[in-house]
Amino acid sequence: MSRKIDFSIDEFYHIYNRGSGKMSIFLDDFDRQRFQKLLYVCNSSKPVVFKTIQGLALDKIERGKTLVDIGAYCLMPNHFHLLLKEKIDNGTSLFIGKLLTAYSMFFNKKYERTGTLFEGPFQATHADIDEYLKYLISYIHLNPVKIINPEWKDKGILNISNAKKYLNQYKYSSYIDYLDYDREEKVILNRKSFPEYFATPKEFSWFIDEWLLYKEFAQEEIIL
Repeated sequence: MSRKIDFSIDEFYHIYNRGSGKMSIFLDDFDRQRFQKLLYVCNSSKPVVFKTIQGLALDKIERGKTLVDIGAYCLMPNHFHLLLKEKIDNGTSLFIGKLLTAYSMFFNKKYERTGTLFEGPFQATHADIDEYLKYLISYIHLNPVKIINPEWKDKGILNISNAKKYLNQYKYSSYIDYLDYDREEKVILNRKSFPEYFATPKEFSWFIDEWLLYKEFAQEEIIL
């Protein structure tokens, strides 16, 4: 896959990539937790030496100047989604390069494999319209519903309460951070750099309800 997009400071972008040949890139909770930690530590102008920060809480890690602001994320079995705001020239590319290199090295060493983990260059879309940016917040956070109901976008959801319960228990996205859960990973986000669409966690929850009820949920540009 090729990518034809120029990144600009103060602009918003949806970043995504999947495993090579659609292979799973997160095989257990430890893998997902490592990627979450890398989302935080790789967002830095400093080089990443993971063994020097292993065991530290995220808010105890000195990062220096950050490269991007992260507004939302979600980890799925064979792909991931990020919503970013570029902060410095080439910040998005630097951040994603560090993130994917660090995670690939970890994954290949852990599972005694070689070769490319991700399928080509990371993909990106420019969220240059307010409605699209707000839509991406729902699209990214609702991805885990596909794990329990793969056809929900086409056929709808019969039991919304079960879907919401699953999302509330899914630790590997920023969904529960929008609900203001108290957890270490909340420092990954810098929501102040994004439009304040939701004044309260309840408003965010209502927003998600609307999309779960909407049977013609729009499809993203690439099927992951």
